[in-house]
Order: sequence, then C-alpha cells, then structure tokens
Amino acid sequence: MGESFKGKVALVTGASSGLGEATAIKFAEEGARVVIAARREEQSAQVVKKITALGGEAIFVRADVSRAADIEAMVKTAVQKFGRLDCAVNNAGISGPRLTPLADVTEAQWDEIMGINLKGVWLCMKHEINAMLANGGGAIVNVASIYGYKPSDMGHAPYATSKHAVVGLTKSAAVDYGQKAIRINAVAPGFTRSEMVNPERPRAAEHYKMLVARHSSMNRLATAEEAANAIVWLCSDAASFVNGAVLAVDGGGAGLLG
Repeated sequence: MGESFKGKVALVTGASSGLGEATAIKFAEEGARVVIAARREEQSAQVVKKITALGGEAIFVRADVSRAADIEAMVKTAVQKFGRLDCAVNNAGISGPRLTPLADVTEAQWDEIMGINLKGVWLCMKHEINAMLANGGGAIVNVASIYGYKPSDMGHAPYATSKHAVVGLTKSAAVDYGQKAIRINAVAPGFTRSEMVNPERPRAAEHYKMLVARHSSMNRLATAEEAANAIVWLCSDAASFVNGAVLAVDGGGAGLLG
C-alpha cells in the first residue's frame, strides 16, 4: 500500500466495474479511503471487498447520477462517513444508441444520454465542489473520451456530443475554481477493456481490431488500470499545477483519422 493519498477521501462514480473499479482500487492502493458510487449493489460490494482485502477502507453508496437527490445524498454520505472529500472522479456514463444516424435518434435516447453523461457530471461537480470548498480544496477528474475531441464513428453522435460537452464543462469549471484550491481536469480514454469494450464477445474481436487500428497508434486496447493511473495522477500533488487539462489516454491516437 502506498501513502500518497494517506488521510484523503476519494469518490468514484460508475465504480462497480471497468475503469471506475480500477480507479477506486488504485486510490485505495495509494492510501485513500474510497466511496464506491454506482447503481449496481452486488458488483459494487465486490469492489469494496477487494479494497478491504488490500487493507484499505471503502463504502458503497447507491447513486444514479442523473438524479439530483441521489447525488446530493452521495456526497453527504461521503462527508458524514469520512469527514471530508478530497478527490472525485466522475466516471459514470453510457454509450447510448450505436449505428444510428442522427435523424433516427429518438428524443428519449437523446435525453437519456445527456442526463447521465452531461447533466450527471454537472450534478456531481455541483455537490463535490461545495464539499471541497468546505474542506479547503480538492481535485476533480471527469471522464470524457477520445470522442470528446474528434468526431465519432458513424452512428454515434449523441455519445460524442455528450463527451465534447464534458470537455467544455471541465475547462469552464476549472476557470471558476482555479483560484479556490480546486483543480478540475478530464481524461479522454481511447478504447479501453471493460464490460462495454469486450473483445471476447462473439464477433467482437474483428470489430475492435478495426477500431484500435483507426484510433490508437499503439494498435491495441488500453487496460482499465492504464487509464486509472492517469486519473489518480491528475488528483495527486504531483499534478498540482495541472488545471483545465484534457489528458488523452489513447495510445497516441489524436493524430489519426477518426
């Protein structure tokens, strides 16, 4: 166990699996007490169990990031349980409709993805920032995507729109709170192994082979741990003058055609 986050409290949304789980575990390995926020109780309990097995401390808080009452309660519970909030990672998100041309996207589909991927990040920051101001400062990382700085593949416009918006929200919030000891950054992961990106699924291997060839000059998927390392670094004192940045964790894909 490391000690770079000893005495600090970190909250991670969408922490029941994938990138969120890896980030929560990384925080715990570095000494933080961790709040696991997600909708799925059983999977989240397993993450808490893994952290406890490492000698760390974690709690689960059920939260739907599109619901204001859930987010207010989530942050309140974190502060009540651990006394403070130092770091927050707003990772919860959905992919929305795929292979669907923009004019065929329904209003309900549009509202759902914006409610979780964009409004959810804003709601989380709204309450996290207030908790951090009461505590004298902190660090927030929002999880965007490579599709937050380039066009999506065909038929995936709502997702790309939501992630472009997360980038704008992050940079603007960083200006608002940069002189109040709160740093706000984003990561833009490329294709990363997760429940959503699973090349072991039937007929998925060729699909992801094509995508990584297009979007990563390293020509492979990232591991969740690789993205988690970048997130935790952004929250650390080693990144003390990094604010309003969008860190691509994409294997060098920014210059490739999207």
